[in-house]
Amino acid sequence: MARGIAIKGSKKLLNAWAFYDWANSVYTLTIASSIFPIFYSALFSSDEELVSAFGFEMKPTVLIEIITAFTFLVVAISSPILSGIADYVGNKKNFMKFFCYLGSIGCVGLYWFDLDAIHTSLLFYFMGLLGYWGSLVFYNSYLPDIAFEEQQDRISAKGFSMGYIGSVLLLVLNLAMVMKPEWFGFDISIADSINENGSEEEIATAMKNARNGASFEAMKISFITVGIWWALFSQYSFAILPKGTSTGQKVTKDVLLNGFRELKGVWKQLQENLRLKRYLEAFFVFSMAVQTIMLIAVYFGEKEIGWADDDQKTTGLIISILVIQLVAILGAFLTSRASDKFGNIKTLIVVNAIWMLLCVYAFFMKSPEEFYIAAGFVGLVMGGVQSLARSTYSKFLPETEDTTSYFSFFDVAEKIGIVIGMLIFAIVDEKYNMRYAILFLVVFFLVGIILLFRVPKEEKALS
Repeated sequence: MARGIAIKGSKKLLNAWAFYDWANSVYTLTIASSIFPIFYSALFSSDEELVSAFGFEMKPTVLIEIITAFTFLVVAISSPILSGIADYVGNKKNFMKFFCYLGSIGCVGLYWFDLDAIHTSLLFYFMGLLGYWGSLVFYNSYLPDIAFEEQQDRISAKGFSMGYIGSVLLLVLNLAMVMKPEWFGFDISIADSINENGSEEEIATAMKNARNGASFEAMKISFITVGIWWALFSQYSFAILPKGTSTGQKVTKDVLLNGFRELKGVWKQLQENLRLKRYLEAFFVFSMAVQTIMLIAVYFGEKEIGWADDDQKTTGLIISILVIQLVAILGAFLTSRASDKFGNIKTLIVVNAIWMLLCVYAFFMKSPEEFYIAAGFVGLVMGGVQSLARSTYSKFLPETEDTTSYFSFFDVAEKIGIVIGMLIFAIVDEKYNMRYAILFLVVFFLVGIILLFRVPKEEKALS
């Protein structure tokens, strides 16, 4: 064995793989869930203000939703192409690096996000989102390559736990920068003329504006910290993860289309593998509901919970995000232990049952305290269901070297599920309200549980 090359199942290789979660998870928490949404809203003077982009005028939230949906579409279409190339060329690490650096540059570029250069600004947003989800296709596909079946549950959970810890650490720093900018050297002073000659009201307004300006600048700096954190900490993973075996052949048109052929091949293989087929059916259904809740949780809390005022609402939502992230660490650990003792499918059934009860609870909750309780339980089952769903799929895969295409199929299924879940949620929300929409998700979890009961204990071929 060459010096410095870690072998499959070794602690060094497993830790290097899990450490990429530490590197990239800061994107989802700071950019996707907390700081960027606050920053984006602050760019507009009123709720009625429209933004012009691509020849249209629309609400600011609609614009971001369109770009986000477009990015998921790009990932769903491109992942089979890229996974096919990666398997053919035999160097998935280079593809993972490309998306990592693309996302990192996109995060840094958000520092210059400005309405006067909206298209360039949206390009940076697109790059960050595409980089994150694109790199996950190749990151997830490494799991069966670096870990034996009996190690996959635990190392998958460890990856999610490290991601939660790292993202929370950076978010706490970023939030401190935003809420206390003077601690980090941001200027919050006001003009001497106002100090000397202004009224108390003018002075108070000037001080508020100065602090808001410093906080706004701190938000922009936080985007740079995310980009640097992501690129910097990923270097350890890149140094240890195997490169793959190159075929030495050039990428041709046939190779570009080969990804879709391989995806079609995966679909055919599923028809011959009853356990994997039924598990994917269950995953597709319950993942719709899980991902939808994760995407709308903050919006639900903002709209449906009776906050005393805007300050309590902002603080409460931030606290809820942190609670979810911190409890998710424990959730991933407990779920991994439960799967060791009771098995993956039984554990997933229990986790889905908890999700179902949470939807019913959310329909009735109204106070901030009730929302915090819900956030705690969401974190507990969120960390568990994500890590266990990934490792269960990995364990059910047939013996193959084509792991990237299988995980590309898994990734595309998840993205299609997100689109369907959000569409159904939006329809119910439009006709009734968010409470009835989230209650409707009970149906998905119930169907998911039923489908999980149908997954065979042992692998069976379909005749």
